[in-house]
Amino acid sequence: MSENTETRITMKHTSLVLMLAIITFIACNQTNNSSDSSQQIPDTTNTSENKNVAPLTTCYMGSMGKDTFQLNVDVKENEVTGNLAYLFHEKDRQKGTLDGYMAGDTLLANYTFNSEGQTSVRQVAFLLKDEKAIEGYGDVEEKDGAMVFKDVKSLQFGQGLNLTKVPCVQ
Repeated sequence: MSENTETRITMKHTSLVLMLAIITFIACNQTNNSSDSSQQIPDTTNTSENKNVAPLTTCYMGSMGKDTFQLNVDVKENEVTGNLAYLFHEKDRQKGTLDGYMAGDTLLANYTFNSEGQTSVRQVAFLLKDEKAIEGYGDVEEKDGAMVFKDVKSLQFGQGLNLTKVPCVQ
C-alpha cells in the first residue's frame, strides 16, 4: 500500500472511533437524563437561588376622630406595592395604590389615588417599626406631575398618622 492510502485508512478509523465515542456519549447522557419515578427531586426551599417567594403582606389601620385610615403593603425583597385609603368622615375619600421600595425600615412610595374625580400622584413615606406604620411629613414640590418630598432625609415621623398592625382581611 502506498503511504497516502495508509494515511486515509488511519484517518477513517480515527474518524470512525471518534464518531462512535460521540454517539456512545450522547446515548449515555440521554439515558441518565430520562426521568426515573424513584428518583428524588432535591429540596430547594432553603437555597439562596429560590428568590421567587410570595410577597409578605402586612396591614395597618388607624383613626383620628371619625376619620379612618388603612394601609396594606406587599413587600417582596425591597419592592413594595399595596393600597392606601384616607377615609375622611363626610369628606371626599382618597383611595389608591402604592408603588415603591423599602429603605431600611422606611417605606417610600408613589401613591396614585382618586380624589374629587381626579387622579393624582404624591410621594408618601411610612416608618414601619414595632407593629406600627407612622406617616412621614416634609416639604414637597411638584416634579413631573407628582408631588414629591424635597428632601427625604429631612422627613419628620410621629406628628401625623400613626397606624397599628392588624390582621389582613381577604
